[in-house]
Amino acid sequence: MTSPVSETAAPPRRAALSPSRAGDFMQCPLLYRFRVVDRLPEAPSPAASRGTLVHAVLERLFDLPAGQRDPQTARELIEPQWRRLVQENPDLGDLVDEDDLADWVADAFRLVQRWFEMEDPTRLEPAARELYVEADVDGLTLRGYVDRLDVAPGGQVRVVDYKTGRSPSELFEGKALFQMKFYALVWWRTRGVIPAMLQLVYLGNGEIIRYEPSEWDLLATERKVKALWQAIERAATTGDWRPRPSRLCDWCDHKALCPAWGGTPPPLPDYSIERATDPEITGAIDPD
Repeated sequence: MTSPVSETAAPPRRAALSPSRAGDFMQCPLLYRFRVVDRLPEAPSPAASRGTLVHAVLERLFDLPAGQRDPQTARELIEPQWRRLVQENPDLGDLVDEDDLADWVADAFRLVQRWFEMEDPTRLEPAARELYVEADVDGLTLRGYVDRLDVAPGGQVRVVDYKTGRSPSELFEGKALFQMKFYALVWWRTRGVIPAMLQLVYLGNGEIIRYEPSEWDLLATERKVKALWQAIERAATTGDWRPRPSRLCDWCDHKALCPAWGGTPPPLPDYSIERATDPEITGAIDPD
């Protein structure tokens, strides 16, 4: 089948995938296209921005000595971290004006305070925070950012991810664990060690999900990622980025452009295959 892109010479491709972009394609191939190929802008959402803020506070808290990692100190970090994030991304400033800043800080602090009820940071010394990880799997680069990596005195590794929403039901728990197994696979392929524990910390309702991955788990995840990449390459080659309607469409910034809802996507840009399969071109490397 003829490629829908122009015949103009394109830069070399570098196959790469992150958990977020993998999740986008599994949720809806057209969403992947809109974000990675078309690179359509999306307005920052209050929930996602609050999550970014809480992650930043929890990361910075570990810059302090253990004795200073208390709720009051964490609260004092919230507003300065928010102003830093707004400085880096001015669009965030449209979410909260100065009159509402106190309420915004209070909402973020409720999530941070719940974390103190779940874990004791005075007893934790993470080996890494916001750790960039990358591995090559048969020519496909898997990459992403781990919120926290704990290493026990005996060498056992725990991969930790903070979620500011509520924990999923058992029906959707496997989907939530995919991201963690993705990170465990990357760690295994680069270090030769399977993490002893994967830990999802849900601040929305104060629940922790723990999972002990096995070699079988990670081999299955590897097969899934490879199959997913083949599907992405097939969609990129044919231009067939079909939508997958679901309840999540109500929160999609691009619903008006989706043919499932009567919309028309923009024409595919030049180098759409390369944009679909190379984050170095698309800027699709993001903190997962």
